[in-house]
Amino acid sequence: MPEQVVIIGSGPAGWTAGIYAARASLEPLCIEGENTQENWDLGRPPQGQLAITTEVENFPGFPHGDLGGYLSSSISAERQYMLSEHQKAGVSGPELMELMRQQAINFGTRTITEDVIEVDFSQRPFKLKTTSGLEFETLSVIVATGARANYLGLDSEKQYKNAGVSACAVCDGALPRFRDQPLVVVGGGDSAMEEADYLAKFGSKVYIVHRRDEFRASKVMAQRAIDNPKIDIKWNSTIDEILGTDEAGVTAVRIRSTEDESKTEELEAAGYFAAIGHTPNTEFLKGHLDMNEKGYVKWTVPFRTNTSVEGVFAAGDVADDHYRQAVTAAGTGCMSALDAERFLGLDGLT
Repeated sequence: MPEQVVIIGSGPAGWTAGIYAARASLEPLCIEGENTQENWDLGRPPQGQLAITTEVENFPGFPHGDLGGYLSSSISAERQYMLSEHQKAGVSGPELMELMRQQAINFGTRTITEDVIEVDFSQRPFKLKTTSGLEFETLSVIVATGARANYLGLDSEKQYKNAGVSACAVCDGALPRFRDQPLVVVGGGDSAMEEADYLAKFGSKVYIVHRRDEFRASKVMAQRAIDNPKIDIKWNSTIDEILGTDEAGVTAVRIRSTEDESKTEELEAAGYFAAIGHTPNTEFLKGHLDMNEKGYVKWTVPFRTNTSVEGVFAAGDVADDHYRQAVTAAGTGCMSALDAERFLGLDGLT
């Protein structure tokens, strides 16, 4: 018998969809993503972007406090290795994701830790194939594969990746190579502000390199970075090259003025962090679902998670190029499960 609903991807959208679908007795299967070094390096780990985020201040229901006892009693022992030392300042991204995952499993969501690499939405039941060759048939699908961080595309980014180049301050910022060293963040949105503020806890100085004379970030996040005495902002500048050696890795970053291209400056730095937006994880869906010009899955019905294929729904950042927040992802995860349940009910399949 085919599955009633398969959720592709995890994170706030995927696990919320799992919670709602399981409570609706749809016996959902979540293919949560493969826990490989490649997926981590590409910024698309299982559990989504929150897996590489530290303190989460804005997810409702988690004010600052010590969650240590609750975490140890609510998350299964075999999964607690995924949690870093609790900081007693609220909930962290990985902690929040493990709590959501455990809640979905408690209600009956089943999980497979692989990637979906092929889909066939031409007829129902839909067909899915994973990295190990497993094949599934399902009456409905919820796509919740999220989006990953972008790089500038410089050869020197590739040359020094994992040797001072990173797209995740939370993953790497506390490493010994970055402690008490000058660091560089490129970008001007909320992600860049958050990365710089986090790195300022470890580095001796943090430069934010931005091509314009004002940030795109929210006023609160931008002002926090501007007011941080350890952050130095290089306005109207672009990254020209990442400098270093094979032995030491990154040693400096050369920037170029956007107002006078003949003007360059070298910033001594042991680390370079790219925070310049995201790319939706939709490569395996191309040709199967309608997408916008940025590659995000299109919702075809206002205020619904319907896609261009009847019975396939999209939730979270994979279909959101505007908000990209944990709470909005969770909200659309709920919506997608309700949409799938109603679809199956109207079709007489539940």
